[in-house]
Amino acid sequence: MTKIPPSENFDLNSWYLGVPIDLNNDKKSDSIYETELNNGYELEDYFYTHPIDGGLVFRVPVDAPKTSNGTSYTRTELRGMLRQGNKNISTKGVNKNNWVFSSAPTSEQTKAGGVDGVLEATLAVNYVTRTGSNSQVGRVIIGQIHANDDEPVRIYYRKLPGNNKGSIYFAHEPRTGSEQWYELIGSKSSSASDPSDGIALNEKFSYKIDVKGNSLTVSIARPGKSTLSRKIDMSNSGFDESGQYMYFKAGVYNQNNTGNSSDYVQATFYSLKASHTGYAY
Repeated sequence: MTKIPPSENFDLNSWYLGVPIDLNNDKKSDSIYETELNNGYELEDYFYTHPIDGGLVFRVPVDAPKTSNGTSYTRTELRGMLRQGNKNISTKGVNKNNWVFSSAPTSEQTKAGGVDGVLEATLAVNYVTRTGSNSQVGRVIIGQIHANDDEPVRIYYRKLPGNNKGSIYFAHEPRTGSEQWYELIGSKSSSASDPSDGIALNEKFSYKIDVKGNSLTVSIARPGKSTLSRKIDMSNSGFDESGQYMYFKAGVYNQNNTGNSSDYVQATFYSLKASHTGYAY
């Protein structure tokens, strides 16, 4: 097929993109905001349309500029932007750029760009790191909800170098207390055996993140197989309090900073859709 930019196949007006380059020399990775992103932006090697199947390719190496000094890992990742290019609305805060849970105070729901949220994606992970420490090799985050400082959910794909298939698991990080881990396919263990029902590289699958109030459900679907889901209660996680705002993220967030500098992760997305109650786009 003819080479076209990602915005020809995907509506990117409600996202900005973090890319692993630093063209403005500010010592952190660059951000491509909604209007530019949805107007034909592409970045060779890192963010582009697959020339054969039309999927949206995300790639990031181990060694690259990061989003901030407080971030340990590299990423090529979209961040939800409900403001759709209206720069009069701040990126951060309980405002029309972000969303809140329906368990949040009514006043917060009125200020937010949307209430509750569903993120659905179909993708294939094409490559994961093969070098680095045992605790980090082969890991990548492919979708998440981010709050002010914490992550209500992070979905991981992990394939160890000696295995043919990968695992899917997710983390829930409450505002206080320890992270909680949930395995959907295979194991998150750094010594996991090859998961019999695992997902191979280049195998298409879908994930869904569904938040209703303090209820979070993560689902994994594959053609010809039963959908796997896990529902958790976030009532004690602190995200329903005033001042807490949410945004979705999707792409590849590498979780290995110990591998060879040229090692990388890559995934191709074939569909990506976010929706919220009260958000018209």
